[in-house]
Amino acid sequence: MRDLNKEKLELNYPCKWIYKVIGKNDQDIKIAVKEILDEREYVLKLSNSSKKGKFKSFTLELLVHNEDDRKMLYDILCNHDNINMVL
Repeated sequence: MRDLNKEKLELNYPCKWIYKVIGKNDQDIKIAVKEILDEREYVLKLSNSSKKGKFKSFTLELLVHNEDDRKMLYDILCNHDNINMVL
């Protein structure tokens, strides 16, 4: 069986990238993404709600310039207080 953790993702940058952003409050997630991305162009769309409505997931699509940019954005999104999880 192939170990995907040892495989390096080969991308041609710049490219569009999609993050799944999950949190408890629609407005808090929108504010967090706006704070983080500042002047960058992005599309943020509600994609799902948990069965009881406690969590909301959004699809965040934007242009990433290189691997460091992609990983940095992931880390910043993950560490924001209003965001519970990023995939």
